Amino acid sequence: MYTKIPHKRYAHTLAFLQRVMPAPATILDLGIRNPFSEIMEQHGYTVINTEGEDLDLLPEIVKNHKVDAVTAFEIFEHLLAPFNVLRAIEATKLIATIPLDLWFAKAYRSKTDKWDRHYHEFEDWQFDWLLEKSGWEIQTKEKWTSPIDKIGFRPILRKFTPRYYAVFATK
Repeated sequence: MYTKIPHKRYAHTLAFLQRVMPAPATILDLGIRNPFSEIMEQHGYTVINTEGEDLDLLPEIVKNHKVDAVTAFEIFEHLLAPFNVLRAIEATKLIATIPLDLWFAKAYRSKTDKWDRHYHEFEDWQFDWLLEKSGWEIQTKEKWTSPIDKIGFRPILRKFTPRYYAVFATK
């Protein structure tokens, strides 16, 4: 049974995933289980999540499962060295999203959760370069906005400035 997708970002991410990797498929989703893991399962995917390990220190954990694809939805910006994880992935398909660097917004940093911080705020060309240098070939990519219901200069800019970047890459 399908449930209503609560966020525009989730709707775009699911549509992109379904276009590049139709279900059924077994996916290793980097990061702990989250609401989007459940959405993927509701749409026919078998999802295995990592368990909160530090992917900078233990990039080899991505080799623990034989899967059709690896997904990384808003994960790489949290890592100091995403290159190492990208090189360690043995699956031949990668679907990833990142928040883009915005000139009018600082890098995100939670003051209470050490895992909820962005080390990188990528520009699209930087993420493309990271993927290519780590052995991935980009097949398709897409951007979308992330408008918010607030009043102000930055909320207006968010209606027109792409915030998220999705990439499908193969080895």
